[in-house]
Amino acid sequence: MTENTTSGAAPNPGRERPPALNPAMIIATWFGCGLSPKAPGTIGSLGALPVAWAILFYFGWPWLAVAAVAATVIGILATAAVLRRSAVKDPSFVVIDEVAGQWIALLPAGLDPVLFIAAFLAFRLFDIWKPWPISWADRAVPGALGVMLDDLIAGGFAAALVYGLGYALAGGT
Repeated sequence: MTENTTSGAAPNPGRERPPALNPAMIIATWFGCGLSPKAPGTIGSLGALPVAWAILFYFGWPWLAVAAVAATVIGILATAAVLRRSAVKDPSFVVIDEVAGQWIALLPAGLDPVLFIAAFLAFRLFDIWKPWPISWADRAVPGALGVMLDDLIAGGFAAALVYGLGYALAGGT
């Protein structure tokens, strides 16, 4: 079967985005952040910040690490469910990957406002720029794991940068 490429219609009309009230969609879009018409990845990262701040404030960084792992596992499951109903390999409305990556980036920031903002900016930089191996994960790893993995690596890169910045701001001590 050949697809019609002359009409400009999507090969699977209506399959670009599953229904918004589907539980997998609620998780994958981080409670609708990914449904933003402009910059859904950035909006998803911004949506992750208040939750991370609350976790850090009440429980500390070990629980933010636990939350990042939980977001990753649940995110892979939710993303897989969404991908089964979508015609797109890495839909922009899926932002649970940004949430998990952003939380990784925030681990060394603690509640320091400068480092918290730096973690947000560094994560967005690495997520958009995609230096190797982030670009490799984005291209080479299929399915839900591939959707999540590039952001997890970007979060790790950002965390390393924020850790270094925190060290420098503390006078190297």
